[in-house]
Amino acid sequence: MNLFRDFEERVIDALHKLDAISEKAGDISFSRIKAEPPRDPSHGDVATNAAMVLAKPLSTNPRALAEQICEQLKDDPDIESLSIAGPGFINMKLSSAYWRGVLRGIVEAPDDYGRVNVGESEKINVEYVSANPTGPMHVGHCRGAVVGDSLASLLQFAGYDVVREYYINDAGSQIDTLARSLYLRYREALGEDIGEIPAGLYPGDYLAPVGRKLAEEFGRDLMALPEAQWLPVVKDRAIDAMMDMIRDDLDALNIHHDVFFSERTLHDNGDKAIREAINDLTFKGHVYEGKLPPPKGQLPEDWEDREQTLFKSTEVGDDIDRPLIKSDGSYTYFAADVAYFRDKYERGFSEMIYVLGADHGGYVKRLEAVAKAVSGGKSKLTVLLCQLVKLFRDGEPVRMSKRSGEFVTLRDVVDEVGRDPVRFMMLYRKNTEPLDFDFAKVTEQSKDNPVFYVQYAHARCHSVFRQAQEAFPEFEPDSFDAVGAIRAFEMDQTELQLVAKLAEFPRVVESAALAHEPHRVAFYLYDLASAFHQHWNKGKENPELRFVNHENPQLSMARLALVSAVAATLKSGLGITGTQAPLEMR
Repeated sequence: MNLFRDFEERVIDALHKLDAISEKAGDISFSRIKAEPPRDPSHGDVATNAAMVLAKPLSTNPRALAEQICEQLKDDPDIESLSIAGPGFINMKLSSAYWRGVLRGIVEAPDDYGRVNVGESEKINVEYVSANPTGPMHVGHCRGAVVGDSLASLLQFAGYDVVREYYINDAGSQIDTLARSLYLRYREALGEDIGEIPAGLYPGDYLAPVGRKLAEEFGRDLMALPEAQWLPVVKDRAIDAMMDMIRDDLDALNIHHDVFFSERTLHDNGDKAIREAINDLTFKGHVYEGKLPPPKGQLPEDWEDREQTLFKSTEVGDDIDRPLIKSDGSYTYFAADVAYFRDKYERGFSEMIYVLGADHGGYVKRLEAVAKAVSGGKSKLTVLLCQLVKLFRDGEPVRMSKRSGEFVTLRDVVDEVGRDPVRFMMLYRKNTEPLDFDFAKVTEQSKDNPVFYVQYAHARCHSVFRQAQEAFPEFEPDSFDAVGAIRAFEMDQTELQLVAKLAEFPRVVESAALAHEPHRVAFYLYDLASAFHQHWNKGKENPELRFVNHENPQLSMARLALVSAVAATLKSGLGITGTQAPLEMR
């Protein structure tokens, strides 16, 4: 249950009872009415802006309208008190019985707490990583991988039908270059001195073992073939080997895609998919023959001062029209992008999300234009850009080159600090902001390390359960009567505050899913962990507040129900981020 949605509905019900609303029933919109936590918790538990947003359309004073709303809400048994702040904000303090109801809802279905159904099974495709299959993944891919994977988990938790997709860029000149680079390693494996890797080829040592496998499979047979014959064979082996390496790197981050879509399939049967996509755009009136003016600055690779087949992308929101077919009849890279989007659209997705690096900012408008043209505005396309990650060690920039010889690999980072610190910290900044990743800080055991602080809170919950089992041998964390224990639970102020923080989780899930911002979940988990740790510390100072009280089993069981609710919420949130919820810290 989303507490704040609940009280939005109660406020709207109260508004419907006002004469002023009845008189203008068809002209009043409630869409801007919000119920949310007050900025100052001392003001109450829920605040609403209803009087502020409706005063003008009702031609009345906000404070006077607030008083009328309060009059309608005063008999609500779940509202203990009402107050009006400033020009017309309404603050509500909720009853202890209502908070017990919130707690009961969590312990009754702990694994489902926080789940919302704003998605209503809407089909969404989330494409992320999509690194060129030309080598191991570097740390620059890491943030987009984590953001995309966590967003997919968040959307699923919020009720969407999500497909995780990886687009394999296995067509084009870079793949030919990869194949030629591997062929050189193949010759090396056969005993040839290849000398220094020529400029323009991939120099990484990661291709050496692939070359040896190629030599084991074919012996010297490929050496006797002209390039036109060995190139497609080596290309296939190269792509397969690189994708195995990429899948292995992703597995280290616990990232698994549902679909690996090959760009080469768009070129099968004489580029059939691309031809059909362009024909479809032509039929819809989005294609013409013409010349493009030279763009300002450096000329792009696909610009030609000749007549070409162009996409009227400016008519659907782009800055310039885009070439689809060059003057020599060959297709542009962009034409494949059009065909790929069309394929997604025909698979029934109502929204396509692309998670890209910040260097792809120039792609946003052209992709949005494609979505409008192909779907006729029926399908939404969202591009999330991830800013750069800078690596540090104790505040000093890190320059690492273990296996690659040229860049920091994703595996280097995961192997050094572990999966959980990498995943959580990649979410602990909004994706549009640069992120500094310090190897020392993400492994230290302190409040300043968010992933440790959150995981420690979950482990601490289970340490409480172990203490309870020592005090009460019959206690079983997974089967005790938590619902019955909280029936008469009279919570003190700090316990009420902890339940209030728990109550925010469904709202966080909903807002984060709608905004496509999984970092909100990471921020919330830190706040919940902080509230729990603070309450724990108060118990150290005041024995009356401890979770386990040997002399009062009934109160202990009620408090253990609260601890189980905290543990369940932390576990669900960590699951969204793809991070483990440990039972103890080692």
